[in-house]
Amino acid sequence: MDNILVVIIVAITALVGCLIGYFIRKNIAEGKMNSAEEIAKKLVEEAEKDAETAKKEILLEAKEEVHKLRSEFERESRERRNELQRVERRLIQKEESLDKKSETLEQKDEKLSKMIKDVEDKQSEIQEVFEKEVLKLEEISGLTCDEAKDIILSKVEKEVTHETAVMIREIEARAKDTADKKAREIIAYSIQKCAADHVAETTVTVVALPNDEMKGRIIGREGRNIRTLETLTGIDLIIDDTPEAVILSGFDPIRREIARIALEKLIIDGRIHPARIEEMVEKAKKEVENIIKEEGEQATFETGVHGLHPELIKLLGRLKYRTSYGQNMLKHSMEVSYLCGIMAAELGVDVKIAKRAGLLHDIGKAVDHEVEGTHVEIGMELLRKYRESKDVIHAMSTHHGDYEPNSIEAVLVTAADAISAARPGARRETLESYIKRLEKLEEIANAYEGIEKSFAIQAGREIRILVKPESYNDDETVLLAREITKKIESELEYPGQIKVNVIRETRAIEYAK
Repeated sequence: MDNILVVIIVAITALVGCLIGYFIRKNIAEGKMNSAEEIAKKLVEEAEKDAETAKKEILLEAKEEVHKLRSEFERESRERRNELQRVERRLIQKEESLDKKSETLEQKDEKLSKMIKDVEDKQSEIQEVFEKEVLKLEEISGLTCDEAKDIILSKVEKEVTHETAVMIREIEARAKDTADKKAREIIAYSIQKCAADHVAETTVTVVALPNDEMKGRIIGREGRNIRTLETLTGIDLIIDDTPEAVILSGFDPIRREIARIALEKLIIDGRIHPARIEEMVEKAKKEVENIIKEEGEQATFETGVHGLHPELIKLLGRLKYRTSYGQNMLKHSMEVSYLCGIMAAELGVDVKIAKRAGLLHDIGKAVDHEVEGTHVEIGMELLRKYRESKDVIHAMSTHHGDYEPNSIEAVLVTAADAISAARPGARRETLESYIKRLEKLEEIANAYEGIEKSFAIQAGREIRILVKPESYNDDETVLLAREITKKIESELEYPGQIKVNVIRETRAIEYAK
């Protein structure tokens, strides 16, 4: 019973505590709500005050901005008005100036009109005076103006006709004087200086290089090395994409051989510059001269012809670099000598004379591009100069029918020459005409005075001419190039075009000691 009472008491106590807590919390919550409402009212009041302040500030700033923009607009307006006023003043000034100029032009126009009128009046007076003078002259001479004009024209026509006839006779006389000479040159110059069997080999030599870097050294700074080598040798150097190779192009095998030897020496030496190139070219020339001498001696040894003058041996060696219709002249001369010896032995005549005449029958071709005349006449002069026997001279002189043969040896030389030249594959007509054109090209250039050297290069597409600097100035070289161009156009037939390159070079050399 007591426990139930305790429980009831506890329950009542708890209920009372809950009621008391409820009312206490309610009072506290109502106090907080009242406090929150007051705080909210305060915040609203403060926000309204801040908003009012911000509004005033924004209005103030807007007024200031409007004032500023108005000031700038007024300033710009003043500046534009000032500029317009200045432009207006300038226009007024220009208008006044134009008015003044217009007045001046009107005055000048009036003066000019007056002057023109005066001139016309004077011309009329002059015409009247002229007509009066003509009438007086006609009365004095008894001739009309047309009759006097006809007399004068007739006299002038007679004088011009006479002078023209004289000029034509002089030209014909000069033409007759030079006709035989020109005819002999055209017929005699069968000049081919290449010693190969194929066209490509007659104009091109390939020089091997250790590496492609050597091409740049051969060209040199701004091309000075390659220009020096081309100028000294007359051979065109072609440096292209061909790996480790330089191509030497030129129709003259002696020049090409000199260029090849000099270039190979320069490659081995490694020092490539203009002075060294000149030195190597001179050495190469001497080496080629030695080769020519050795070839001549070898030819005499193989044919069994002994006792020749040393100069004749050198001339024989030069025939190694001379061809006729594609046939090598040294080999041809040796072949003729063999044939003459064989036929002379069969016929029982003098073998030595026959072989000697056969070997020397074309000796004139070694220098026929340097001396006037046919190679037969040149050869006879050379053999007389170096004291060959009359029998040998006569035997070689008849091989082209220029002289009648009066010995069996002479007939044998003519026959052997025809046999050697006529055998299949011995000669090529097209190559001969090609080389003739190149030789003629150089001949045209060398005909002018003051020419030091001339080289036909690039298979005849260019003629390079070195003039003596004391003979021509810079302006005269231009005229010389034009004259040579016109002469080439009138005298040669060729495909495409030919470049005429005239070079005038002055060198000053001193030695520091």
